[in-house]
Amino acid sequence: MASLQTLSKSFPGWVFFCCCCCLPLLLTSSLPLKGASTAHHACRLRKINFQQPYIRNRTYTLAKTVHASDKDTDNRLIGQQLFVNIRENNHCYLMKKVVEFVVKDVLLTEVKDQYPYVKEVAQFLASLTSELSSCRFSGKKEHIEKNLEQMKNKMEQLGEDGKTKAIGELDLLFDYMENACTDVPKKGGNKKKN
Repeated sequence: MASLQTLSKSFPGWVFFCCCCCLPLLLTSSLPLKGASTAHHACRLRKINFQQPYIRNRTYTLAKTVHASDKDTDNRLIGQQLFVNIRENNHCYLMKKVVEFVVKDVLLTEVKDQYPYVKEVAQFLASLTSELSSCRFSGKKEHIEKNLEQMKNKMEQLGEDGKTKAIGELDLLFDYMENACTDVPKKGGNKKKN
């Protein structure tokens, strides 16, 4: 009988503890929703990452500054051609790979000292790919690799102008990354695509 009285006296305390401490943890946990794969969940960024006026302005200013010196108007590195034969649920993974390449092979090379804001933009983009470190593709990877390779080859063919073009298209890269990684992909789509 004494243990029943002790339990009944501490019961309100346990209810308070569960409501104030445990319930908020459960509601804000990052567990995937029923039916959602963890790979898909890992390929999401918070929209707020892209809504910071400071970094958006830096990225767009850098792109605009460098784009003015880009004499090649026939080629585009960052565009819809990247998504040819790629399922929508793999767009974020693809953009993660494009951003990793641009940061490593363009922004963190000798150009980092040639233009304003390069280091800040590179750091921001690297932080996004770090957040997407668990993002994986679903299905076959061959179309993703092919499209990435085409972009890299085009940039290589342009030589130093390729780096200029990539920096001049950072605003496009920013927008494509935002669209691919913050919007929820539509269900369905062409099953044959990758």
